[in-house]
Amino acid sequence: MLSNSPHIGHKLACCLVFLSFCHINFAAGSSGKGSQSQDDMHVIHNNQLDLREIVFVIQSQSNSFHVKQAERRRADLHKQARSLTEQPPVVLLLHSLSDNEGDWSILPLLPYFSYSFGKNSSWIVFLEEETNVKMATLLQVLGKFDKNKEWFLGKPLRDEESTIIHHYAFAENPSIFKYPDFAAAWALSIPLVVRLANKVRDEPLKSDFTIDLKHEVALYIWDNGKGPHLTAVPELCTEPEDSPQARSCATTLSKDPPLCGEPVNKEEIFVAVKTCGKFHSERVPVIKKTWEKEAVFLEYYSDHADPSIPTINLGVPNTERGHCGKTFAILQRFLSSAVPDTKWLLVVDDDTLISIPRLQVLLSCYDPSEPVCLGERYGYGLSQGGYSYITGGGGMVFSREAVVRLLNSGCKCYSNDAPDDMVLGMCLNALGLPVTHSPLFHQARPEDYARDLLAHQVPISFHKHWNIDPVAVFNKWLKDDSRGSVSDELNKSVKTEL
Repeated sequence: MLSNSPHIGHKLACCLVFLSFCHINFAAGSSGKGSQSQDDMHVIHNNQLDLREIVFVIQSQSNSFHVKQAERRRADLHKQARSLTEQPPVVLLLHSLSDNEGDWSILPLLPYFSYSFGKNSSWIVFLEEETNVKMATLLQVLGKFDKNKEWFLGKPLRDEESTIIHHYAFAENPSIFKYPDFAAAWALSIPLVVRLANKVRDEPLKSDFTIDLKHEVALYIWDNGKGPHLTAVPELCTEPEDSPQARSCATTLSKDPPLCGEPVNKEEIFVAVKTCGKFHSERVPVIKKTWEKEAVFLEYYSDHADPSIPTINLGVPNTERGHCGKTFAILQRFLSSAVPDTKWLLVVDDDTLISIPRLQVLLSCYDPSEPVCLGERYGYGLSQGGYSYITGGGGMVFSREAVVRLLNSGCKCYSNDAPDDMVLGMCLNALGLPVTHSPLFHQARPEDYARDLLAHQVPISFHKHWNIDPVAVFNKWLKDDSRGSVSDELNKSVKTEL
């Protein structure tokens, strides 16, 4: 984690140079809801914002594709700022702040934010790489809030049912708790940042699992009712940028996901399905009815060789949990002459539902000559030197280079039933290889995610057959036949040049 001393780190020095001497005021008007009270107008008058008071933090990643996306976002923010003032604002790329693996979990960085910006800034605004920002509108929106008070602002998400990914929080009434949709951007006032930073310093963060960061950050800020709830800001939006509904929005999303070139060929993806004898008749038929036909190269790996499927016995005994031995046998087989020489390896469970065409589109953005490890990122012990890992149920994607480096490192399971995804995470951390996160992979069922979150996604995977009809779920969320393949659809749009 970054130190609180004056010797913060050379990576950040260039960002601080951007603190200019040019001051501009933005008077925040009403949001189209009629005249405001005198008290509100008094707050707005006292809250006229200097562009230097806002620090933008792009929640970037170290993979080359994501670095380019984040740099584009930063360039756009600077371009907008030049139309408002002579100097750009401070824009930080999260992945570049330090070498600490846990920075993506935000909370370990709060002392740094407090130390560096606590005296001269009023707001920290977090946004994702794909979040479009209308800077002038955002300044007006922030001007409506008293910057001397504690504020936690965002677009609220709610759980309709208690869910495992949120540890069944608020089980009696899960919709009562609000947490931010990171894609819409979210903001913390400096007084709140300073208090939270002191809390992080005085009370060590739990060395525990990080599963859904946006929910866990909101829980930490709320602090069992001692801290502020998330305040809903209607101008923080996830509407498409060119839609009529986005006219009053300070943030929007692009209409289409990035298409970085032609979708990768199916022949470049090798699919490994982990199964076992007791699920041959229950889960494997679901795969065959849904997504198997989209995979050119696919093998089922089991503890029992069944020629009717067919399945392959790798010689690893089945385990009730973990499956580390089986996964490492799959990695070794991927590099052997027993299977086609492909650029990408996809490892899934037998109860994973996945769209191969959408994965082909996503992989067009990544360079298979790099050690790419892609999926839904979880973390363990991130505040105390822990590691990130790809949670297995949503699907784990590896470039051939990543598999080569993993196996050449001598990394191996400490037991056959060790958790494969976490062991791989420890190995990647030891090698200094990043885990690349995509929110389009899902470890749980659609019911376990906020409806408003899924509304602006084109999901790639879901996991678990528990209390659902998995074929119906696939047809609703992952099948593209009704409008042609997703790759055909996206090919009609303008490609992202990288």
